[in-house]
Amino acid sequence: MLKIFGYLKESKWSVLAIIALLVVQAYCDLALPQYTADIVDVGIGQKGIRDGVPEKMGESAYAGLSMLMTGEERALLSSAYERSEDGIYVFRGSKEDREALDQCLGIPMLILSALESGEADALMRDISAGDVPQGGAPAGEMPDAMILQLREQVRQGLGEAGDTLIAQRAVLFVQEEYERLGTDLGRFQRNYLLETGGRMLLYSVVMMAAAILVGLLASRIGARLGLNLRERVFTKVVSFSHGEMEKFSTASLITRSTNDIQQVQMVVVMMLRMVVYAPIIGVGGVVKVLRTRTGMGWIIVVAVALIMALVCVLMAVAMPRFKKMQTLVDRLNLVSREILTGVPVIRAFSREKFEEERFDRANRDLMRTQLFTNRVMNVMMPVMMLIMNGISIMIVWFGAKGIDLGRLMVGDMLAFITYTMQIVMAFLMLTMISVMLPRAGVAAGRIEEVIGTEPAVQDSEDAQDSLLADAKGTVAFENVSFRYPGAEEDALKGLTFTARPGETTAIIGSTGCGKSTLLNLIPRFYDVTGGRITVDGVDIRRVSQHKLRSLLGYVPQKAVLFSGDIASNLKFGGEDISDAWMEAAARTAQASEFIEGKPERYHSEISQGGTNVSGGQKQRLSIARAIAKSPKIFLFDDSFSALDYKTDVALRRALREKTGDATVIIVAQRISTILHADQIIVLDEGRIAGMGTHGELLRDCEAYREIAKSQLSEAELKGGAAG
Repeated sequence: MLKIFGYLKESKWSVLAIIALLVVQAYCDLALPQYTADIVDVGIGQKGIRDGVPEKMGESAYAGLSMLMTGEERALLSSAYERSEDGIYVFRGSKEDREALDQCLGIPMLILSALESGEADALMRDISAGDVPQGGAPAGEMPDAMILQLREQVRQGLGEAGDTLIAQRAVLFVQEEYERLGTDLGRFQRNYLLETGGRMLLYSVVMMAAAILVGLLASRIGARLGLNLRERVFTKVVSFSHGEMEKFSTASLITRSTNDIQQVQMVVVMMLRMVVYAPIIGVGGVVKVLRTRTGMGWIIVVAVALIMALVCVLMAVAMPRFKKMQTLVDRLNLVSREILTGVPVIRAFSREKFEEERFDRANRDLMRTQLFTNRVMNVMMPVMMLIMNGISIMIVWFGAKGIDLGRLMVGDMLAFITYTMQIVMAFLMLTMISVMLPRAGVAAGRIEEVIGTEPAVQDSEDAQDSLLADAKGTVAFENVSFRYPGAEEDALKGLTFTARPGETTAIIGSTGCGKSTLLNLIPRFYDVTGGRITVDGVDIRRVSQHKLRSLLGYVPQKAVLFSGDIASNLKFGGEDISDAWMEAAARTAQASEFIEGKPERYHSEISQGGTNVSGGQKQRLSIARAIAKSPKIFLFDDSFSALDYKTDVALRRALREKTGDATVIIVAQRISTILHADQIIVLDEGRIAGMGTHGELLRDCEAYREIAKSQLSEAELKGGAAG
């Protein structure tokens, strides 16, 4: 899974921008519940009065509060309030002054309120009455020790709910003082609600904008990551030799290039939006919950413990199946590809039922695994909702008791519920990602397996293309041996021969003797395991693959055409091929007749794989493509097998004229194709069983005679032997 995080290095600045935006989004998200609590508790319950520090108060209230404060507190009160000309004291202090006064004004306000309501006569018998001078200091000051002792007695008398009752009474005192001064409390309350609501709206807009930008950046990073991974996988696959292509099946490479990369891309987008956000909102929610002082923090512990237990169970049950799923997708793709490719053969042998059952097995295996994982994941959401609703009920139950006892306010309980749900949702997001990450980790590993595979055939560090700057095209095998990776014995053993420009060298032999393998060594689809192959005396491993293959015109055993038109296929060897040269190549390959018969001629469409042309036409177009390249060396891997005898003869005659100064190497099954070759090499179990012209081999090579007897008439055999 670390590989997934490694992919994000290329977009580190965008990732940092996303993290910053998520912090902003989380900050706004965490601020909203507190504002909701303030609207309920302060805006509605306290008529917009935030705390027990009045913005303004009359002279009598000021004097009464001063009398019940210590000397240090009176000094703070005096510095924080400024007396106006009409005898009103207006708060001019700082935020710190306000917080300090809120802590020390509560009990004096409670006592004054009790005095005014006649409820504290017994309490005030111990206080010496005196006139309060204009400066705000009492005429007869009560010692600080007595004041502190009095406060402690008041707190003890109020019990556990003391702090809450003191705060509520202080707010009520401020309300009554505002009414005495003629303040419109309705307007005061409305202004507070509008101000707080406006802040909530602003936070919501900022949070929405941050979320939109995060989604945009995450999508761009994911799309760019998918683009880069597909490009890297494709570039690597194109560089693979035949050995690597056999190691990874085509179906698996397609799955890795599409489904696996899509899995990684999707998880990266979700990870950027959730993995960073969830811890921020979770930790922030816990901090906010602790600040509410509700005494219900244990409920959070219960919720987190239940969620973690659920996640652990789900991971233990579902994880092995998630890892197995990608393998089953590969298997289904492989079976589908085999069946769809071999539909004609399946029909010819009436094997439809068998192949349907084979596909059904692969399909059902994948379905069962997907159903199991989906069912396990589907259990997660209802259980999560059950936990969330259960937690809400617990909060309301114990919160209502706290409100009834005066230890908790309604708004605080609402904020606590919201923060708890945010914490639970944070864990839910992490759970969703933790479910998807393992599967994406498997996909990333499969992608890296392709990207990290080094081709067995590579250019040497000291490759010198200048060595073949003026290549003539002489190909020489010098004691060449080759063994397939993992094989126990060599497929080719000690091959030595030379193919010269202006001559045709033919390779023939029984099926499986190594003819195509020999031809594949020349373009370095494989590298020899013994001996060496040279072009004009230069070991082909001393030049780059690009330079080597630029000298070759290769026609594979199975003709391959690409979607486009005829012209794009014939000019596949280079953009510098002119239309005239392309048409000449088509005439040489005996393809011009059927091309000219099409309405759009060379611009006629070729479907994917060349399925809209016959096998013989496809083969002729492949030969024309090689001729149009004007190579120094032609390699024909049984490329005339789909041609009728007349076309075969005409093509070889035209080809000899066209390739007069080039080296031609032909792998063939039919002796008629190579009858007039300058040199025929007979392979038998990977060794050269004979070498010479047709007549020489009929006379001297038993293996060649056996092949000739199976294909030629008695008269042709006698004529060839006599020649």
